[in-house]
Parts: sequence; structure tokens; C-alpha cells
Amino acid sequence: MGAAGWFERDPFVLLVEDDPGDALLVEELVADAERGMRLEWVRTLAEAGESLRAEVPDCVLLDLRLPDAQGLEAVARIRAHNDRVAVVVMTGLDEESTGLAALASGAQDYLVKGRVEPELFARAVRYAIQRKQAERTSAELQASQMRAQENARLERGLLPTPLFGADRAVDVVARYRPGRAHSLLGGDFYDVVQDAAGIVHAIIGDVSGHGPDAAATGVALRLAWRTLVLSGVTGSRQLRLLEEVLLAERTDRQTFATATSLTLDPSTQRVVVRRAGHPGMLHHVGGELCWVEVTGGAALGFMPGRAQWPAAQIDLAGDAGLMLFTDGLFEGRVGGDGDRLGEDGLLRIAKAVPDVRPEVFVDELIGRVEELAAEAGGLDDDLAIIYLRWNDTQKGELS
Repeated sequence: MGAAGWFERDPFVLLVEDDPGDALLVEELVADAERGMRLEWVRTLAEAGESLRAEVPDCVLLDLRLPDAQGLEAVARIRAHNDRVAVVVMTGLDEESTGLAALASGAQDYLVKGRVEPELFARAVRYAIQRKQAERTSAELQASQMRAQENARLERGLLPTPLFGADRAVDVVARYRPGRAHSLLGGDFYDVVQDAAGIVHAIIGDVSGHGPDAAATGVALRLAWRTLVLSGVTGSRQLRLLEEVLLAERTDRQTFATATSLTLDPSTQRVVVRRAGHPGMLHHVGGELCWVEVTGGAALGFMPGRAQWPAAQIDLAGDAGLMLFTDGLFEGRVGGDGDRLGEDGLLRIAKAVPDVRPEVFVDELIGRVEELAAEAGGLDDDLAIIYLRWNDTQKGELS
């Protein structure tokens, strides 16, 4: 297949040339090319900038001796206007070294004025466009790979492996789904740690916003929380210190984080809950499912140094389970009318899911929510879930 076969349409070429005679030669080359090209002619770089803002060409044919730019400066200024367009420089017979220097400066090719035949001209322009497209594709692939690597690093920070001792007290099912608007992780985080005394500590949280700033803040909070737990810091003091970390790490004063922290004592089968602006939980017990939302305090960062997070207790029988989640699970729009699912809608769906193994229940619930949201374009926000229940060995010891 020839060079002309590479395009489904005729390429648009912007000629930047102040000499009418040279411009006429280029117009004749375009007219005689094996396949038509749309040509626009401007005389200065200033005019070229205006043209580039109005419509981006496939290729810029650039003279290096212009009234408002000389030599490689012209290439740099075109690339500053738009780095996605192919550039072919036009040089004189005595400027071939300058043409080679232009290639090193980012141009895709150079042509010597008066020494170009129509077929060679058309081929050079199309090759230049193809090379630029290949460069962009390569750069986008590299950026995608870097995003994937960054995503993996964020995932290790936000979504850790629970830390248990030799006698693990609870089973944990954890899930994460990114929202439709961004494939990378956001600011949702969770963690589970069992201390030396056998007490299990868990947290789930959600940093406002999306993108790398929210994710980095979430990682900082999650790591700080694990450090505090391993240092024996619990209760309201733990949340107060997490708030201080948030204030130090956030990139703007509007950023806040919701969180729910749990302390599960296998000896008493009781759970102490502290809630900082976070949604409630689902409580599975005796085949029944209910929504639990204990009294809580403000989200971290809402009332720095002044919020209170009272403790509440929940009995967790041997066969019961608690499911914590971020608001991405129920804040999404569902159906054609665009209404939000809401907490009542989530509870209604959850009650319709068979009371089976926790991992099956969680996956089925997510699947049903995603199916409802599909008509509205999918889930808007990230969602994170952790489901906790006493493990089989522990239940046997408690019975």
C-alpha cells in the first residue's frame, strides 16, 4: 500500500512561508501531488499561531527564515503552540545542516526548496504525519504504563493485606471498584490489624475528591492508622491524630475524610464503633439484615480540634457479620430517571441477596448495584467494602 493509502481523508497542511514565490512553488507541489491536500498559507508565526488555535492541521510546512522567527526558534514556537502536529521544515540549498538540527529539535522531516518533486513531496508530508502519530502513540503507551505502575503503588498503600497474629480472630472480605470517570484508585481506604492481645482493629475511610492527591492523602491516613494501632493508640485520640495527619497532608483546606473505626473483642463478642461522618453499616445476624448507624461526629477536617466521636457498642454473635463501605456503593444514579440509589435502596437490594458466604454476598451485592447503575452510565464514585465476621475457629471457641 502506498503512502497515500494511509489516510482516509486528505491531509490538512499549514504552510508558514513569507516569500510568495516559494509559497507558489509549494502550492504547485500540492496541486500536482498524487492525492489532494488541503493547503492554508500564512506568512508569519503569529498568523500560524492564530491558525493553529482555530484548527489543528495534520502537518506544518515551516520556513526557517520568517519575519518574526529565525532558524530553530521557529520550530520551538510551533511546538509550543501545539506539540501534537507534525512539522516539516523548508530549507535553502545551503541550509541542510539546519534542517538536520531541526530534526533533533523535534521536526519530523526537512525538505530543500527547489529540489523536491511532487511525489516525493507528498510522500514526505505523509511520512511526517505518520511518524508524529507513532510518536504520540508511543508516548501515550508509556504514560499508560506509568499510570498502571502508579496505580499498583497506590493499591498497595490504600488496599493492604490485613495483619493478623497466629490466631486470626476474624475473616475479612475486602473489595474495591473505581468509579466510571477515573480508572485509577481514589481516596477510599481500609485496613484491618489484630494486636498482640488478640483485639481486632478495623477502619474504612473516604477522602473527598479523586485523583492522585486524594489517593496520596488516603495512603497517608491508612499508614498513620496502622502505625497508631501498633503503637497502642485507639479511641478518640486515634481519630484526633488522624485528623492532624489529614490537615498536614491535604492539598487544600476543603479536603476532608470520613471514617468508621471498629475495635472487635473476640472474648466478649462486642464491637466498639466510632464514626466520623461516615455512612452506616450492614449487620448480618440470624439470617436477618439491618442497617446500623450509631451516633457519630463530624468528618475529619470539618471541625479541626473540636469534633467529638463517641463510642458505641454492637454485639456481634458468633455467626454474625458487619459490612462497612464507602458511599460510592449507594450514591450512584440508577435507572433512566437518574435518581440516586440511596441508603434505603441499598438496604432493599441487600435484603434480596441470599444469605450465603460473605464473599458471595458482597460480590452479588456489588453486581446488582452495578447492574442498576449501568443504565445511568455506571457508578460515579469509587467504592470500598470490608465484611468482617468471626472466623470458624474463633466461633467454635466462643460457642
